[in-house]
Amino acid sequence: MLEALGAGAASSWQLQNLAPKMLDGDFRPGFKAEHQLKDLRHALEAAHQAGASLPGTVIAEQLFSALVQEGRGAEGTQALFKAIQELSQS
Repeated sequence: MLEALGAGAASSWQLQNLAPKMLDGDFRPGFKAEHQLKDLRHALEAAHQAGASLPGTVIAEQLFSALVQEGRGAEGTQALFKAIQELSQS
């Protein structure tokens, strides 16, 4: 699947660089999940002040918040894969 997506319009830096790490179980940070959570919260606060709705950002904030609450805030943002994987097993 990675090869098929990476060869087309769905390709991105994240797909090319983080997907292989996720598949290898490498969650060492390039950018920490706790820092991503902080940035998402800033974005949501700015959106709130502007009267804008960012439902996708709300979902991402909730997932990153779960990672941080589980003590995974120092892992890379690709650790979001773990949160989604665990939700699918619930």
